[in-house]
Amino acid sequence: MEVSSMHKTYKTTGTCCQYIEVALNQEGRVSECNFYGGCSGNTQGIARMVIGLTPEEVKSRLNGIRCGSKSTSCPDQLCRALDAISK
Repeated sequence: MEVSSMHKTYKTTGTCCQYIEVALNQEGRVSECNFYGGCSGNTQGIARMVIGLTPEEVKSRLNGIRCGSKSTSCPDQLCRALDAISK
């Protein structure tokens, strides 16, 4: 496992997922991503697909995605977690 330089546990809002753990490595790329709650297959897929990407790459692909009539989604909440990790 890579040594992470930044790690965040993000409490989600408006989704079935309760929280997301995300970490960036020393190069600023996603090195870990875990969703807790939500649609297991979908969140596992998202988590695996974002490993190795920069936060900007993730946000350009996933920001603003909605889940049904909800104003947000698990992928959108991951973007918010990545915003929070840099603060």
